[in-house]
Amino acid sequence: MDKVFAPWRIEWVEREKTNPDVDCVFCAFQAQDDDRANNLVARSDHAFVLLNNYPYNPGHVMVIPHTHTGEYGDLDDETLLDHGRLKQRTFDALETALSPDGFNAGLNLGGSAAGGSIDDHLHTHVVPRWNGDTNFMPVISDTKVIVEAVEETYDRLYAAFASQDGTTAPEDGAVRIE
Repeated sequence: MDKVFAPWRIEWVEREKTNPDVDCVFCAFQAQDDDRANNLVARSDHAFVLLNNYPYNPGHVMVIPHTHTGEYGDLDDETLLDHGRLKQRTFDALETALSPDGFNAGLNLGGSAAGGSIDDHLHTHVVPRWNGDTNFMPVISDTKVIVEAVEETYDRLYAAFASQDGTTAPEDGAVRIE
């Protein structure tokens, strides 16, 4: 049996599994004011950047349009452009914060067949990659080791977004992309 010690994950494991007041977690996050607690690191007019609770690597984020839809074709031109620009800024912030060797980026479209756990609110995954980040642990031992806590990644990524031109960095919320 493989064991990896990750005590910070207990809050996620013990969370209330369903919330009858919330139809979509992404819509709920964008409407709340507690960005830090929700790992919402940056906001633009039509989209936001959220650290993934189950990261493949440190810095694994999702760029999420405000529009609640699982269909890419439902996004209007303004939202598409803003979502695309926020993805550009996310790559830049991740470069500054973590210096990865590359990225994987993509959408899970088509419901559960595409492998996503949230299929009714589309979102783009951006996963930083490093040469050698796939080693014997996931290949032989079927175990992935995440080398940095999500809270530490949040701080580094927040600072990187805040250093970009055209941003406002409030002490109690996500970096605002102008």
